[in-house]
Amino acid sequence: MGVVAAMTVALTAAPLVGTAQAHGAASGSLSFGGEPGEPISGGQSYGYAAGAVQLFDVQGSRDENSLTVAIDADQGTLWRLIVAAPDGQKLTEGTTYTGAKQWPYAQPADPELVFSGTDNGTEKGCNTNSGSFTIEHIAFGPYGYVHELDATFEQYCNGSTVPLRGEVHAVMPEPPVVLTMGMNTDPSGTVDVRDHQITVGGTVTCNKPASVSLTGQVFQIQKKATPGATYGTTVACTPGAPVPWSVSLTSQEPGTSFQPGTATMRSKARADDRDYGVTVDSGQQESEVTLSKA
Repeated sequence: MGVVAAMTVALTAAPLVGTAQAHGAASGSLSFGGEPGEPISGGQSYGYAAGAVQLFDVQGSRDENSLTVAIDADQGTLWRLIVAAPDGQKLTEGTTYTGAKQWPYAQPADPELVFSGTDNGTEKGCNTNSGSFTIEHIAFGPYGYVHELDATFEQYCNGSTVPLRGEVHAVMPEPPVVLTMGMNTDPSGTVDVRDHQITVGGTVTCNKPASVSLTGQVFQIQKKATPGATYGTTVACTPGAPVPWSVSLTSQEPGTSFQPGTATMRSKARADDRDYGVTVDSGQQESEVTLSKA
């Protein structure tokens, strides 16, 4: 396979997978309880406030279909509330979702509800459940970031006729800025006529710190040959000013070598936006570069 064809495959590879960060709530509370005989609460009432626990986090799915409330009170005590609208729908303010079940019993047209946890090291969960929840207020940011939430829920665990009832209120920090990234290639490069190694480069820009992965290809169409090489490098990008990058390459095509003159450079930049667990992609850019003697 030639360099041009090989580079086409490389540029269509799957993007990097990011992991969204947890953000502690600016303010919030989770309370729940049930009457005697309710399996999760054991007839007790519980209450937790943001700032008084190790973790109080609310994360939404990118399509705004579901969200998870995570409370880590202390070692051995944690609670998780997961709610979802029916497949293809967004969680909507002012809506009560009835007939909720937990996966895998929920069908695509069913809303989903799961409340479970560990209380002082004892696991509390349901094999089957049913219930409902109401999204009293919700405000989404980019990529399903949940900025504000007020919700109530009711769950019947393992066929019990005694419900668990709870409510959650949360205000998360202002949504982090979405990563934007730019990439430029220098219109000139150098070639060492002794070993035919070329040096090409450019700059990257970003609006918040990011590790930018650069991949690309340089090839030169000559009368009797087409030398070419692929490259990959990583740049620690910081906002404020363009960050330079460069790579040195020799032709990967047997029997060919770069010469002074015009070459074609194809480049692509990718970076994980860790705040949202997404990958920002510049798309492939193509430009000409003039190679001069080093």
